[in-house]
Amino acid sequence: MEGIYAKGEMRAKRFEAEWLADSSEYVVREKDADTNELVRAVYQVDSGERSVASAEVATAKQDPLVSPDGKQVLQKRGRNWIVREIGSGKTRRLFDDEPSGDVSYRELAWSPDGSRVLFVETDSSEVQLRNVLVPDDPSYPSVQQTRFARVGTKIPELRVGVVDVEGDDAGSVTWLPIEFPEQGGYFGEVSWAGSSDEVLVERLSRFRDKREFLLAMVGGTVSTIFEETNDAWAVGSHGINSGVKWIDGGKSFVFLSERDGWRQAFAIDRDGENERPLTPGDYDIIDRAEPGDVVDEASGWYYFYASPDNGTQRSLYRVPLDGSGTLEKITPGDQPGWHGYQFSPDRKWAFHTYSTVNTPPVVDLVSIPEHRSIRILEDNQELQKLAQKTITRPTEFVQLKLSEDVTVDASVTKPSDFDDSKRYPVFVYVYGEPYLQTVLDRWGAAQIDFLRTIADLGYITVSIDNRGTPCPKGAAWRRSIFGSLGPLSTEEQAAAIQELGRTRSYVDLSRVGIWGWSGGGSNTLNALFRKPDVYHLGIAVVPKPQPHLYNAWFQEIYMRTPEVNPDGYARSAPLGFAEGLKGKLLIVTGSGETNTHIQIIEGLVDRLIELGKAFDYMVYPNRDHGLREGKGSEVHVRMLITRYLLENLTPGPRPGSTPAQ
Repeated sequence: MEGIYAKGEMRAKRFEAEWLADSSEYVVREKDADTNELVRAVYQVDSGERSVASAEVATAKQDPLVSPDGKQVLQKRGRNWIVREIGSGKTRRLFDDEPSGDVSYRELAWSPDGSRVLFVETDSSEVQLRNVLVPDDPSYPSVQQTRFARVGTKIPELRVGVVDVEGDDAGSVTWLPIEFPEQGGYFGEVSWAGSSDEVLVERLSRFRDKREFLLAMVGGTVSTIFEETNDAWAVGSHGINSGVKWIDGGKSFVFLSERDGWRQAFAIDRDGENERPLTPGDYDIIDRAEPGDVVDEASGWYYFYASPDNGTQRSLYRVPLDGSGTLEKITPGDQPGWHGYQFSPDRKWAFHTYSTVNTPPVVDLVSIPEHRSIRILEDNQELQKLAQKTITRPTEFVQLKLSEDVTVDASVTKPSDFDDSKRYPVFVYVYGEPYLQTVLDRWGAAQIDFLRTIADLGYITVSIDNRGTPCPKGAAWRRSIFGSLGPLSTEEQAAAIQELGRTRSYVDLSRVGIWGWSGGGSNTLNALFRKPDVYHLGIAVVPKPQPHLYNAWFQEIYMRTPEVNPDGYARSAPLGFAEGLKGKLLIVTGSGETNTHIQIIEGLVDRLIELGKAFDYMVYPNRDHGLREGKGSEVHVRMLITRYLLENLTPGPRPGSTPAQ
């Protein structure tokens, strides 16, 4: 545990570099072999020849706070922002009026001509305050108040402004006439639309069931380019669908949408006309390539990540920008697993990172689209040796058929000394909510280092992605949980464990434990309360047993509010099913939680006490959601989970039997 969480022994080295604008070279910060000093080394793409960069070498990556001409930079000072001249060091206020109270300015962006700065104002002054104890004087602790927008309450007010940087109007703000209904809403992308006079604003409804792309003239009119609605949501909590990529010199842009049943790319002209699909077909775009869209306009290609045949993996694909829809896989077919790319500006080269759940990442320089490996950039050699030594039995991926229409992915990790003639207890790691997958063929995925450690103590560790998780299996899969997080995941997780036991003789269904963090903690509670004959132990880390007390930003996407959806909240809340508890339960949280705050959990603690249920409860003082604060915390919480498991769910094999067919 110390090796994993304190020393980071299983953490891969990353390769970090920046491309030069002409794509002929890249810059790496590294120690000079002769001087041992940190230098900026420049490598030629073709030859690999190395030189030390001068201070003047400019890379293609631009700091968004630096003006387009490179002469000025925006900096935060107190509550205000300043403009600093890079050459002279002189500074001046960006805004005439400094934001006050709970008002802040964010997402600042220079206009193309450097005369203006675009920004979003966030006003949280009407968001309700929560009292939080400050760990100062132990006898007389102070109380700090923080803004917390709970489900169904007031959320921050937002508006878009443009401030002039030069001339007689410098410091004055023009507010764009973009408003929200009384209940409020959110912004997705807010950016300059190819000129210094027009702004693109992606406006999202409070429940994220509607989004619009608006084109606003500074000091002028606002027009709607595109809008879509979805009975569930148009943009989920991970925000993959949000944002645009301008093409054709600003005449049109690319965006993602799931309105046709799959996450696909579309292009549309800036006047809202001539909409056309770029990626037709029954498959999902998993994500954009790199943080933003990757377009090779010179050759006419759009690049993205997908995996049409395996929801646990990710590869690079491309389609023509003309909309002909011919899907082409760029990642080699003999490299199943997880791939990432950092493209050169001309899209002819990329830093390519490849790993699987059992093999650490290797980074190489490849040509695009041939995918010819030019040279290895980071081989993680020491980690490769450690992995070969410690991973004696690779994690396996299986598919479990729950019905004619539903098959779920699962990962299975067995003890190093596994004997398939015997039966082992099962320890399930669950998340099960719309924010993330756990079953991924990627190094370091979803607590896998911890699960391997537990497996070697005599358990089969398992993780399952039920419907409702963000797998690339179509919009209907992801939206199947709309209205109530909890019931469907509970049913499918339990059914999957039963199916695993039915089809694998090594699974001992009389010894099943489950644990999870955050949303996984909630699913752990639901599993233990609603399926007490399936699960015999549960460890719920920072769960949300009262979802109506959770934050509005996340919960309302998937469940709306209790006023709109009272039945959904009643079906979702583990609190309402606590009487079903039979097995052993450990609840873990931190008293410094800012999101899944401790009062959300204390209501369940009170209910279990009222019911006379035996359970265990651990509170880490002043720790937040990740339980990382304080020396030793990360190791301690994993050791706590391990001890509780060993003491309450007998490890090791028992004589086997033939599974029922």
